[in-house]
Amino acid sequence: MSGINFKREIAESMDQAIDRATKALAAEGFGILTRIDMHSKIKEKTGKDIVPTVILGACNPNLAYEAYTANTDVASLLPCNAVVRELAPGKISLEFAAPSGMMRILGDQQLTELAREADARIQRALNAA
Repeated sequence: MSGINFKREIAESMDQAIDRATKALAAEGFGILTRIDMHSKIKEKTGKDIVPTVILGACNPNLAYEAYTANTDVASLLPCNAVVRELAPGKISLEFAAPSGMMRILGDQQLTELAREADARIQRALNAA
């Protein structure tokens, strides 16, 4: 884990990796609220190219509710991002935000403790993807 992400590499196409990540997150109670095809938006807005990168905004509604009712500032950190980035054809990096890393930003010990359950779910999803 980096400071804020759990990471792993898999041998898949982008579409297969996105599908695997979505299904693995769903198995842990996370739905995908948003999808940003970052490479397309960068190209559209700047004319510049980056490697194919898709950001999935994942949310577990029960955990989000608990975090929000504990500290409404958490809304700025939701949803949890899951990044699917092509490193090379057939080589994908999965980078799932570590909720505890994000909660530390707020300096709220209660949220950091709550995030441990979310960390475990995110880590299981990443391992299953």
